[in-house]
Amino acid sequence: MKRLLVLLMCLMPVLAYAGEAKDMAADPVLEKRMIGLAEKLRCLVCQNESLASSHAELAEDLRREVREQMSKGKGDQEIIDYLVSKYGDFVLYEPPMKSYTLLLWFGPFGLLLVGGGVLLFQLRKRRQTVPEVTLSAEAQQRALALLNNDKDHQA
Repeated sequence: MKRLLVLLMCLMPVLAYAGEAKDMAADPVLEKRMIGLAEKLRCLVCQNESLASSHAELAEDLRREVREQMSKGKGDQEIIDYLVSKYGDFVLYEPPMKSYTLLLWFGPFGLLLVGGGVLLFQLRKRRQTVPEVTLSAEAQQRALALLNNDKDHQA
């Protein structure tokens, strides 16, 4: 009897750790379709996670809303259009290329080109301002003597 009680006490933390069951559609095909669509949508709270992988409450609500829309027979594009009309293009994980998103799409490449240009300009400017130094015959002899002396000490 004591062993059974000890066993139950050991299992208590496991039961306390169990979380609430996730919402799932009764139809596994519908659930798979919902997850596929949710991977194309951004969590509005997390901002760097897809709707499918987010654990935020808002993400769960949006997944539930997507499930409901699918169960009503709406297509994926209709659902995406509905969410975009409600939350804007931000809900899309890959925003469309529009006039006001061109900077988002091409800004990093522009910054890279500008940075490369500035680097080249600075390197050429530096090459022109730092004079090339040539050693005199006496300085070369002294350098060789120092190098040979250093090699003798290492051996």
